[in-house]
Amino acid sequence: MNPEVGTGTTQEPVTQAPAPPGALKHDRSGFAPLHIPLFRNRWIASTVSGLGTWMQDTAATWLMTALTGSPLLIALMQTAASAPVLLLGLLAGATADIFERRRLLLFWQSWQLVSVALLAILAFLGVIGPWTLLALTFLMNIGSAMNNPAWQAIVPELVPREQLPDAVSLSSASNNLARAVGPAMSGLMVAAFARAVTGAGWVFALNAGSFVAVIWVLYTWKRTPLFKSALPAERVAGCATTGLRFLRYSPPIQAAYIRAFIFTFFVSAVWSLLAVVAAREFPTRGALGYGILNGAMGLGALTGAISLAQVRARWKADQILLTASIAFVAVAAVLAFIHKPWIIVLFLLMGGFAWTCTMSTLNTSVQLLSPGWVSARTLGMYQMVFQGGLALGSILWGSIAEHTNIRIAFSVCGAGLALSIPLTRRLHVLRGKLPDHTPYQWRNPVPHLELEPEPEDGPVRVVIQYIVREEDREAFVRAMHKLRYARLRSGAIRWGIFRDANDPEQFEETFVMESWLEYLRSRERMTAADFALIERVRSLHSGTEPPRVSHQVYAKERE
Repeated sequence: MNPEVGTGTTQEPVTQAPAPPGALKHDRSGFAPLHIPLFRNRWIASTVSGLGTWMQDTAATWLMTALTGSPLLIALMQTAASAPVLLLGLLAGATADIFERRRLLLFWQSWQLVSVALLAILAFLGVIGPWTLLALTFLMNIGSAMNNPAWQAIVPELVPREQLPDAVSLSSASNNLARAVGPAMSGLMVAAFARAVTGAGWVFALNAGSFVAVIWVLYTWKRTPLFKSALPAERVAGCATTGLRFLRYSPPIQAAYIRAFIFTFFVSAVWSLLAVVAAREFPTRGALGYGILNGAMGLGALTGAISLAQVRARWKADQILLTASIAFVAVAAVLAFIHKPWIIVLFLLMGGFAWTCTMSTLNTSVQLLSPGWVSARTLGMYQMVFQGGLALGSILWGSIAEHTNIRIAFSVCGAGLALSIPLTRRLHVLRGKLPDHTPYQWRNPVPHLELEPEPEDGPVRVVIQYIVREEDREAFVRAMHKLRYARLRSGAIRWGIFRDANDPEQFEETFVMESWLEYLRSRERMTAADFALIERVRSLHSGTEPPRVSHQVYAKERE
């Protein structure tokens, strides 16, 4: 057998996380991952930290309403939280795929701890203003943006693959439990003090302490990565380019990204203008009123996360996403035209439920469709799209509200989301059989060549010759064009399949890699699903010998 149809690697064998003792293999409740101690510890630490983060988000946003009456500046608090991910998401994913994730997480968790502590100190000193608050929120969220791809990418290392959807749902439940409780707690704390800045300072200090729980879990974790390369580490720029190439040739992931951007762009109106709604509907309750509305969204989101296993069992992903979009059209209409707080709270509960169902479904799809070698990069790019929608939408809806009123802002938002539904229904998510992204374990070593290339030599062209009977030609060409996506996703910069005009049974596949090292990496990146495509192509080869493979290295002119 030749190396392109089933041989050779330098990859160290690493397999999917096994089901540890005590894990429930047939538990359909959605709570099976919590039986795994490491995941459970991560979940508890994440919940504590998330509680502090949501308390801070509420306190900081309400502090901004105390410092200024500008709807635009208030909406920019959402932009300050989202923009770092928009700017740094791909870089964060690349670094998480290159560097040791445990150490990387420890660094960025410490960054956030220091940033929040600085916010607390300045708040206690009473020297914080609108632009200072925005700047420090932006600084803190740089750490969050760089932390999140690695934080999500470690989940498949903690649970068996079949429990990954439940693990993602539980992670959403953790965040939404914090979202449900945190805003109300924050509102009570801020309201307990005569000055909003003092109450906000105590919330910031509490959040700084919450990061300690996460840092402790990471410090004691003995990590075993799913994918471990035996080759030299990629450079950050090359790693980012490879991630973008993978996305370019992964239509199912593109569909999830597009749907995430459209949904968050319109729904950002609810998150960014909720403080303005609170000031309108609860003029005498201040931060507590904002906490009630935010808590209603969080409680609905928590209910959605807990119920999602049952929802997924009854509905397909596309149906979940459609229903959630319709629900948020109704939420926008209520926020625009209804002025009864109990009705607003009721619809925000529904909106929170729809939010979790949408975000968990899209996040799960990205994780299930991404092999381990590129998972942090796809999650980083997903978060760029997700937060980009929030950031850009917040600017638009805040501007509309400032120059007109929030009724018009919510009306335009709801109408736009309704018009997007027919377009997004064509973008299918988690449809059909999921690919097996288990790293393929090669059985033979890398081919020995007479002229052994240096790692940086290249470009490298690989040519594979097939003999295909006329009756198998159409099936072969179809299979080959499916293989094309696998070649390009794993690192090829060009690909082609050619038929010999003099001998119709002769076919030649050719693909080009940037260097010999990149070619070796492409072999490491091969998954079981990719190898199944290769096996399908090989089954249509009719020659007495295996397909002939040649490796050609670009001949550079000597200086």
